Amino acid sequence: MSRTSKKEYRCVELPLTAMKEGESGIIKSIASSPGRGRGGGWGFKKRLLDMGLTPGTKVTVIKSAPFGGPIEVHVRGSRLALGRGMAKRILVETKR
Repeated sequence: MSRTSKKEYRCVELPLTAMKEGESGIIKSIASSPGRGRGGGWGFKKRLLDMGLTPGTKVTVIKSAPFGGPIEVHVRGSRLALGRGMAKRILVETKR
């Protein structure tokens, strides 16, 4: 008898910055920092929601620039470039 090896995938929740080029996932949540500082509070989250980055939406990493540069993603038929500071707060569920 021969055994066939099946790949077992498990769902993992991780920040968008941890995804590789070509990898896709579903947005689970957007972490916002409290306060009114740079990139924090409701304004930050609202901006991402306005760009179409809403929970339950499929997102695909197209390109990840080296040395801490922006990440290019495909979401809802559009390409967006996100800074790493923004991208690390977007939690995505993917199969690994």
